[in-house]
Amino acid sequence: MGFGDVCAPDYHPGSMNVPVGEGTVAVYPVDTNGVERKWRFARSTVQGIVDELFPHFVKSRKEWDIRRRKNTFNFKTVWSDPKYFGNNHGTQLLNHILGTQSFDYPKSINTVVDCLRAGLNDQTQSTVLDYFAGSGTTGHAVINLNREDGGERKFILVEMGEYFDTVLLPRIKKVTYSPEWKDGRPKRAAMPEEAERSPRIVKYLRLESYEDALDGIGFDEDAELLDLEPRIDGYLLKYMLRWETKRSETLLNAAKLTRPFDYRLHVHAQGETRERTADVAETFNYLLGLNVRTRRVYDHGGRRYLVYRGETRENPGRGVAVIWRETEGWMEEDFARDREFVGEQRDLSADTLYVNGDSCIPGARAIEPLFKARMFAGASG
Repeated sequence: MGFGDVCAPDYHPGSMNVPVGEGTVAVYPVDTNGVERKWRFARSTVQGIVDELFPHFVKSRKEWDIRRRKNTFNFKTVWSDPKYFGNNHGTQLLNHILGTQSFDYPKSINTVVDCLRAGLNDQTQSTVLDYFAGSGTTGHAVINLNREDGGERKFILVEMGEYFDTVLLPRIKKVTYSPEWKDGRPKRAAMPEEAERSPRIVKYLRLESYEDALDGIGFDEDAELLDLEPRIDGYLLKYMLRWETKRSETLLNAAKLTRPFDYRLHVHAQGETRERTADVAETFNYLLGLNVRTRRVYDHGGRRYLVYRGETRENPGRGVAVIWRETEGWMEEDFARDREFVGEQRDLSADTLYVNGDSCIPGARAIEPLFKARMFAGASG
């Protein structure tokens, strides 16, 4: 596909994509509603960087636009511009977003934006990872860059500080809604183009800590405890963890997976131990190595079905479906209706099908044994 004439007319009254020849499309700054837009660069600039431009198909609009192929920013050796100073472009910016001072010495948003510009090989499709996310400046910077050039960059932030809930997560939520804030309130809503280039969903995971796991281990009161000698060797310790603590939720109480949406753990939060619902479905996806393509909820006579579809990293190209439903107290007729319902859903067919609890679904594999095996499998590599 050629570019056509990417910088000739300043306005075109018709569609944004106009065929000008076989295999060639001319892209003009007119959106799908016929509204005239502006070129990002001046005509003379476009003519000078035409070799760096390439056509990109935007699935959400089902149209083509023009992207820049590589980074041509010329960075100085010493970054002394005031925009890199954290006071105005870090602390004050964050205080305006949150409405209060909740974090000391956040980085300037401009510093992170230019670091990404300088370091990313693929300027529009990269995934940015920040192991020490702090106040979330990296995620904010990625959102700003995507809004600027229509890129589809993703970010992964990791943080263990308590300010995750009070600073990082609120910041990402707020800047997703609006790019401009003052005193904790949005100065304006995102414009349609900004909203289109904003994140559609932000998912966050909270991992059970080592201390949580230790505190959550409980012994089966009905079991007869071993009369152990003062020396506990590895075999006896494993025996205790496998049998006498098998009903501990933190060690995966498989029997309670008959009610997967109400599986609860005791965790430490803000100096207290609280009971919280654990997302066992999401945990299994990670243990399975499932690249999730779809997540859907079905209702069958008041019964909830949560279904994930995708493929695993071990077997790319082979479809996997994971079905979760509450089976506690089910009788024979309930399992029969379950089999009939799943069989009627054409979009539930897959090369491999996993279900929680008992079932009589043809070809279905039980989740619990694999869940347990993967959860306590030894690390490799």
